[in-house]
Amino acid sequence: MSTGTRPNVRVVLDTNVVLSGIFFGGLPGRILDAWQAGHLTLVLSPVILAEYHRAGAALAVRYPSAETALGPLLALLAQAATIVNAPELAAAVSADPEDDKFLACALASRTPVIVSGDKHLLRVSGWRGIEVLTSRQMIDRYRIKQ
Repeated sequence: MSTGTRPNVRVVLDTNVVLSGIFFGGLPGRILDAWQAGHLTLVLSPVILAEYHRAGAALAVRYPSAETALGPLLALLAQAATIVNAPELAAAVSADPEDDKFLACALASRTPVIVSGDKHLLRVSGWRGIEVLTSRQMIDRYRIKQ
């Protein structure tokens, strides 16, 4: 695993990226691998971590064979990611207010990138200088390789 010229960028990962990476691999899995290899700094808030746990537990019921990877990776996230207290935004930004926790985390931590597959978050890319990228865009822009 290597990255190109911009290693160790700070990112906030939407729940769909984290869980897709854990359960199915693919491009989100490559992003998680880059973080585990030290090429990315993952930033999250306690609220985001709780959502990872809650949504992961629900997904594990449907995909029990992938459940064994869930607990260890979520424990690693809690221990090795940068965790910030992010106050709620004063006003909703995303069309889905549940997505605002990712924007709040990026804003509070001055993290320039959110990676998401969520259409509501992707539509607010550029808000307060925060880019919202798809997994493919993240991999291409930061040259994340296998």
